[in-house]
Amino acid sequence: MNQHDSERISGLLDADGLVSVQDESDADVIVLNTCCIRENADNKLYGTLGHLKTWKAEREGRQIVVAGCLSQKDKDSVQARAPYVDVVLGTHNVHRAAELMQYARTNGSITEIYDEAVEDEYILFPSALPARRGTSYNAWVTIQIGCDNTCAYCIVPAVRGKEISRPMEDIVREVTELAHRGVTEITLLGQNVNSFGRDTTLLARQAGGSNRVRPLFAELLTAVGAVGGIRRVRYMSPHPKDMRSDVLHAMAETEAVCEHLHYPLQSGSDRVLALMHRGYTANRYLERLKEARALIPDLAVTSDFIVGFPGETEDDFVKTLEVAAEADFDATYPFIFSARPGTEAATMTDQFIDPGVMAERFARLNLVVERSALRKHQERVGRIEEVVIEGPSRRGENVTSGRTRQSKLVHFVLPTPLRAGSYALIEITRGGRHHLEGELREVLFESTHRTNVPFSVVA
Repeated sequence: MNQHDSERISGLLDADGLVSVQDESDADVIVLNTCCIRENADNKLYGTLGHLKTWKAEREGRQIVVAGCLSQKDKDSVQARAPYVDVVLGTHNVHRAAELMQYARTNGSITEIYDEAVEDEYILFPSALPARRGTSYNAWVTIQIGCDNTCAYCIVPAVRGKEISRPMEDIVREVTELAHRGVTEITLLGQNVNSFGRDTTLLARQAGGSNRVRPLFAELLTAVGAVGGIRRVRYMSPHPKDMRSDVLHAMAETEAVCEHLHYPLQSGSDRVLALMHRGYTANRYLERLKEARALIPDLAVTSDFIVGFPGETEDDFVKTLEVAAEADFDATYPFIFSARPGTEAATMTDQFIDPGVMAERFARLNLVVERSALRKHQERVGRIEEVVIEGPSRRGENVTSGRTRQSKLVHFVLPTPLRAGSYALIEITRGGRHHLEGELREVLFESTHRTNVPFSVVA
């Protein structure tokens, strides 16, 4: 979501007459769009700002802009720690980036943070804002902002505000426009996508409409998947407590929706899940996962874990290992607990886990989840996979990377280069823990979309 905001900021600066450059030494403006999910984001921001102090002094008129979640959280303290920063804006006023920069050129540095989203459709969901997208064949589409959950470790509700769903017809209209531009893959974005529409149906009931309060995410998946030209639909991230059978059926019945479910577990201990305020048990998680796999053939499942949540015992952690093994994930993203000021978990200092213990548990979890990931990938050897070309691989000269419908990264050699966004059939010849390797069997079609100029994001 922050990267999508970066596209919007870049588009606004383009519209204001600025031109993207590849090297910071050529730049007049640098925007740091920040995240605050983990502590290292804070360290990275202020370390980068220290470097940019020298950069700014080297040429008169240069500007530094800090945007995103960390500026929303820290507010006035950004300029207090780095007074040479020209503009600080938050998550609710991305649309003001160019205006604030113009103000700072004349009037000096400014911090503008809105405490909540302005109740105006254009500002809440600025799909009409110009955007410099990182690629032309795929696109992120925001379907909601904010989050109404109270997960004890999470700072997102404090920096993104309450949950507000975007009108479904507006989303479908944007996807249709993207398809007309040659986009073939979209990812629906939200803090809790499978609660999409819950707020709007609640308002409708309060106004005397339907008595049912229900998310509309399954209907949205079906509608977006029916847009002509869209070959792949993805979404992130759902919450297990809100996952419903109708969403799984929509995934199974809508051809464009990819066979990939990112399903954050966080912990396999019911006691820790309760401390986290996650709203589900390990058994409920596994039951829904079993249902998903029964409905959606060849479903790839990925997940998130937090290791060392305050109060986590060895017994709690062993339960996490057991559930992770039973869930048999294709890939996971485990993180060591990072206390974020402003969250409930940050106040549980008397229950913090020793860093050495957390590191040891992290290593043990990686052994379990990477074992299943390697086996899952090796089982795909010999299969023919539809792959969208992403571009040159970092694995070596003449190697190309692409991604399957299950979001698995594939490396292969092409006899002649194909543009990013082209589709090909690749026979898998080797499976590693984090990627596949293969050989070209057939080019399905070559992309003809317009090439975008790439941009860089520091976050």
